[in-house]
Amino acid sequence: MALPTRRWDLLLIMTAPPHYNDTFTTVLRLSEAMLRRGGAVRVWACGYANMLTQDTHGETKPKNTRAPEVAYPSSAAIVRQLIAGNEGRFGWIGCTTCSAERGATNHIAEVLMRSPGRLMATMATSAKTIFIGGA
Repeated sequence: MALPTRRWDLLLIMTAPPHYNDTFTTVLRLSEAMLRRGGAVRVWACGYANMLTQDTHGETKPKNTRAPEVAYPSSAAIVRQLIAGNEGRFGWIGCTTCSAERGATNHIAEVLMRSPGRLMATMATSAKTIFIGGA
């Protein structure tokens, strides 16, 4: 007997370098919009996007010299908060191959690590898939 497959309303495949443009912000906005509607979202990080969930980031970004009293959450903290605050409706996958090639091997515990060979199966469990990033 086959186990039931988790269905996701939206799969976001993110491949752009993490600080090159507004890709991470775009992924966050799309995710939050779908979550507000009651949907389920999964993000698959490939390439340098795997740097976003490194546990070495800590909980906050470095201090901003213009507003040193304000502590902004790190990308890893934001992902952790989304996973914890959405009761199984938000998930983050790190690509094992991309992570290993870039030395991004210390992800926060909440990130699922998957082989790129599982990408097609992950896409099959999603109602919609959006590719965001570089080629």
